[in-house]
Amino acid sequence: MSIYYNFAIKKIKMRTQKEYLLLVLKGMAMGAADVVPGVSGGTIAFISGIYEELISTIGGVNLSLLKTLKEEGLAAAWKALNGNFIVALFLGIFISIASLAKIISVLLVTQPVILWSFFFGLVVASVLFVGKQVKKWKTTTIISLVLGSAFAYYITILPPLAQSDSTFYIFISGMIAICAMILPGISGSFILLILGSYQTVLNAVKDREILTIATFMAGCVVGLLAFSKILKWTFKNFHDVTVAVLTGFLIGSLNKIWPWKKIDSFRLNSHDEWVAFLEHNVTPSSYDVPVLESISTTGIPEFYQNTDSQILIALLFSLFGFALIFGMEAIANRIKK
Repeated sequence: MSIYYNFAIKKIKMRTQKEYLLLVLKGMAMGAADVVPGVSGGTIAFISGIYEELISTIGGVNLSLLKTLKEEGLAAAWKALNGNFIVALFLGIFISIASLAKIISVLLVTQPVILWSFFFGLVVASVLFVGKQVKKWKTTTIISLVLGSAFAYYITILPPLAQSDSTFYIFISGMIAICAMILPGISGSFILLILGSYQTVLNAVKDREILTIATFMAGCVVGLLAFSKILKWTFKNFHDVTVAVLTGFLIGSLNKIWPWKKIDSFRLNSHDEWVAFLEHNVTPSSYDVPVLESISTTGIPEFYQNTDSQILIALLFSLFGFALIFGMEAIANRIKK
């Protein structure tokens, strides 16, 4: 992956139909990752080789595009915007979120060990992949790695806030979450969970609540345009330190996506369903899954314990996630050639 300041939108070669199809698929992978609290779509962008182009493209959205549109026409402005790239990528993200939100939300409840194992293997491989992008490891990059790991770990242990459905709060949540969504290792979905907006946004997508979706997306746009300029500057001036911090984010995020967890408390979501609220990591041998048995007379759920830790299948899905990263790298390198 080339360093940021050698990247110029105007010099990008025209992509073939096959390359645009691959770009849509990468967008779908990013969308699927962002639905899961604990996994970042930015991780997928980084490992699939489009991260710096994405940041550069978003960072290039400014008022000068209007001048280009006025003086040189729509075609020139579209090229300066890198419009084909944006449309293909965000088409994939939209398709994925619209089609997979319900499926993944079900899997989070019915098959948590398998789903988290897959993403755990994926992120472990991503640590190796992203770490390779640091050209020279030295004291500053190692310190950056440690600080990035500590920050991401701290984010994963923050307790969720109370849920809020107000329009302004959803807008602010979108601004904050989008910053995490484009950072490898920091999950935008998990930030939404901490802010108490995750269930609101997920339900809005599943139920096609246009006003809530539009408000959230407006916040995302504002946050994305502002934060991408910061990333643009750091990649240009401190490439290795930036990549080391991002690698640390991935390492710290492993705490959140460890497959075996013990649930300490529950809460009612907006659909009056009991879901996990506070939880902590345990070893597979100490794993127990609370399964809803009935609702007591006090309205509090009663549970029995399912002790199937699914170690073998978890290992297989972890290996699958690990192999997928390097498979994507191999495919991307082959297409480049």
